[in-house]
Amino acid sequence: MSYADLLSHVPMFSSLGAEELEQLSPLLQPWRYNRGEIIFHQGDVGTTLYIVRKGEVSIRLSSSDGKERTLALLKRGDAFGEMALLDGEPRSTDAVAREESWLLRLQREDFQRFLEARPAVSLSLLAELSRVVRRVTRLVHDANFLDARSRLASVLLDLAETQGQPGAQGVVITSQLTQSELAHLCGLTRESTNKWLRFYAREGLLSYEDGRITLMEPENLRANTD
Repeated sequence: MSYADLLSHVPMFSSLGAEELEQLSPLLQPWRYNRGEIIFHQGDVGTTLYIVRKGEVSIRLSSSDGKERTLALLKRGDAFGEMALLDGEPRSTDAVAREESWLLRLQREDFQRFLEARPAVSLSLLAELSRVVRRVTRLVHDANFLDARSRLASVLLDLAETQGQPGAQGVVITSQLTQSELAHLCGLTRESTNKWLRFYAREGLLSYEDGRITLMEPENLRANTD
């Protein structure tokens, strides 16, 4: 089976032509993960790059006292695990399947040989890593300088940008999130997240029903991140 079409939508491989995508496709191994299954732990040796084919993956940090912070929710066409393949260091996060997920796995040796022969992919990979660094920098900034209301607004706008789809009332965030999961994304308590969700709903900026969030006025919500 060819995965060339999916690979063409992965940012780090977007510079490849159709022939190169077909050459990369056989190197990928399909793998299924059950809902809640750990894909890798923080501290594990990194030997594999992953691409989401179907389902959803949560990238998160965990502390020794049981606290968690979700850094990203990944869907079809998103890649992860590339940093450990490049620097040889242990995994810096956990990766968990939020639902039954089908991933494509690319082993370190195959990945490195592929990069060596294609400098353009290396440049795309650097650009993708730069986006990751900027995202983490923004998370650190928000955690230290934004209040709870602004942090929630910032996370919702980020989700709308990466997962949003047009809906009848506004931009629909495709991930169905519990308030606890949304709280982890924001680095807030569930109570604080619920308080400000209700506030934004009263203001007519969003709707929240059965875990589905719709941003009805994204630009006005953005004013709450200043």
